[in-house]
Formats: sequence, C-alpha cells, structure tokens
Amino acid sequence: MKFRLTPKIKDIIARDRKVIMTTTRGEVPFVASHGRGDFVYDVSGNRFIDFSSFISVYNFGVNGTKEAAAAISSQAAKLMHPAFTDYYAEQPVAFAENLLTMFPKGFGKVFFSNSGTEANEAAIKYSKLFTKRQYTIAFYNSFHGRTIGSLSLTSSKIAQRERFGPFNSVVHAPYAYCYRCPLGKEYPSCGIACADYLKKYPLAKEVSPKEVSAIFIEPVQGEGGYVVPPREFVKEVRKIATDNGMLLVSDEVQAGYMRAGKFLAMDNFGVEADIYTLAKAAGGGLPIGITVARNSLGNVPEGAHSNTFGGNLVSVAAADTTLRYIKKNMRSLEAQIKEKNRIIMDRLNRMKDEYEIVGDVRGLGLMIGVEFVKDKKSKAPAVKERDAVVLESFNNGLLMLPCGESVIRIIPPITISRSSLEEGLDILEAAIRKSCGK
Repeated sequence: MKFRLTPKIKDIIARDRKVIMTTTRGEVPFVASHGRGDFVYDVSGNRFIDFSSFISVYNFGVNGTKEAAAAISSQAAKLMHPAFTDYYAEQPVAFAENLLTMFPKGFGKVFFSNSGTEANEAAIKYSKLFTKRQYTIAFYNSFHGRTIGSLSLTSSKIAQRERFGPFNSVVHAPYAYCYRCPLGKEYPSCGIACADYLKKYPLAKEVSPKEVSAIFIEPVQGEGGYVVPPREFVKEVRKIATDNGMLLVSDEVQAGYMRAGKFLAMDNFGVEADIYTLAKAAGGGLPIGITVARNSLGNVPEGAHSNTFGGNLVSVAAADTTLRYIKKNMRSLEAQIKEKNRIIMDRLNRMKDEYEIVGDVRGLGLMIGVEFVKDKKSKAPAVKERDAVVLESFNNGLLMLPCGESVIRIIPPITISRSSLEEGLDILEAAIRKSCGK
C-alpha cells in the first residue's frame, strides 16, 4: 500500500515540532496509531510491515502478546505504583525469581529501573562499588545510553557526546568491527589485534589495570551499526577482565531477550559476564530496566542506589507474562529465529551480490544490519543512499530504522509470519533498486 501523507499527519508533526524537544527522528513521517502482530498503522490508516520492532521493544509482535495486554489491564485495576524501592511487593520478587532461572548459575541479585540507560547507570555504580576501582573501559562505536554516566561509555556518534562533557573516568578501545577494521587488518589473519591493542595501549599507557572496575561490552553493537564481533574477540575481552580483576558487563539492552537468537546474547560467544543489563523487549512494550549481578559480588549498602518507579507493578506484570511466554515457547522461538535468519541473510546476500551499494550484511538471530557504501572498493559510507532506501521503503509500507553511519537494521518481530517477512524484503529490494540502482 502506497503511503498517503495526509493533512492530519502534517498537522501532528507541525504541532510536535512546536512543543517537543528535539530527539532522534529522521525524515520518516510516521505518526503511530495502533498495531498488532506484524503490522502497525498510522493515524491516517496507512499500514506498515514492522521491520523495526519499535527499536527492538516488540520482539514478540507489535503491541506485545495478548497475554501481556491482559496482565497489564488486570494489574492496572489493582495497584500500579507500589513504591517498590521503599516498601515491599510480591510481584517484582516473583518476577526476579523467574528471571534468574534464565541466567547462569550464581546470578542472584536483580535491580529494577525504567530504561536501558538506567540499567547501565546502575551497572557503572555497582562495578565501582564491588571492585573499589574508579575507571571503566568501553569500546568505540558503542552505545550504552544518553544519561551522563552511560553517555561516558557511549562513543557511537559525536552528536551524542558533543556539548555534554566533561565525562566520567572512561577509557575507550577499538571494537572488532571487521568490515571496517580500525587497525587496518583483516580477520582472521589479524590474530584479534583489537583485543591485543587493549592490552598494549590503554591498559599499558593510559590507565592502570588495577584501577579499572569493569569492561562494558555490547555482544552485538546496536546503535553503532549492528556490528557482530568474532567469537574470539569476546572471549579475549573476558580473559583480560578476569586476569586483571575487572568485571565484565554485558549490555544486552537491545541484543537480549532472544533478539540475537538466545535469551542472553552473550551466550552466542560461550562467555559469561559478571553483570548483565536488559531493557527494551523485557517489558513487553512497557518501560523497564533490569540489572543482574553475580551473588559473589556482594550487595549494595542501603541508600547507595535506588529510584522511584523501578519495579512498578504494571511493567512487572507485562515483563513477567512476556518471560513466561518465552519460557513456554522457547523451542519454537529458537527454531523461528534460525529459519528467519536464514531467509533474511540469503536474500540480503543476493542483494549484496547484485547491488554495488550493499557493502556488508551481518547479524545474529533477528538482529541484522545492512551497510550501504558508495562502492565496494572504497567502502565510503553511503549515508544519503541509505536514508533514501529507508524513506522509499516507508512510502511503500515497510517500517525500518537506521543505525551506525550508513546501516539499516533489520529487526522484525521474532514472531513475524513468513509472508510478511518476504513482502518486507521485496519492498526493501525495490527501494534499493529505485533509490540507488545497480
């Protein structure tokens, strides 16, 4: 269905620009109204196939599962805000107990907040508290949030950091972005030089390993371009942390909750972190942030960290119901992810072979990135072309989001039907063909 830009859509966007602070919107004039499953509709009745999962929030279909919706309605009628960080309530405790069954043995402490950046803020504080060290390490191209502590870790785009310094005590190192190796090498002959760089330079010349509390890592970089590192890189980072008494924090805000094929994205690499952060899909459509730590790290002194809305009962009801849905359907979800990954990657790789501007295709599970370039030899980022593809796809009924410098992320709901998936890929290829040619 061809998109119709109606006066109503124009009016809402104009009103928005008058009263809402600038955020991260692009040129896509999508004004949400309602949706379910594979599809979402705008205020003028335009229908879109969802390849965005609304920033990986609707992992199990637009507007969440029907069970989650029922749980939200039921809990909202009873009590929404229990002031859980000052009083007690059973529902958040039961959800935490249920959630911990999805983690490796030895994980037993959970903190609830309202978003991914808050989950990472808690992880920063806990890392410093548990190790009694003041520095943290993060990677170039990373995104951990926009509040000042997590923004200190973030280094995805200069626009995110410009004007907000000075930042916390964070040292950055190269991530294993093999398509654009920051060290000019090639995998696998590189010997995982980026991990070696961390030892030879930042930890030898900039900050003492004895002063580093934690290394923060995204198992798959999200906003930075859906970058999937080699398994050996993640294992080596784990070893560096262990050898130097540092904690490893796995930021699974976007990659967790089955998005990368497993409940914990880090499990794809055969590595355990010491602290995990989750959000986005965890709330089944409602805000929740989750920080999970090993029991052996200890506890947090009373009053050292808290918030107001963490553990609110409506979000917890949605989150617990969503988790129960995952556990009940785990085998089916894993099979769906594997098959749909195969369909998407086969199709995208054919596009890569056919179109000069499709430079790289990469991903885990249903967290897949397509990087656009001016040409395959120079690899110069094709930003305008990428944006044109997103807009042309939108105009023909496909909702997607960009990331990185010139990447489109393919993140449909895990439960998307095959017919919707293939229709969406048809729209994407037609947009590439029209906007950019062969």
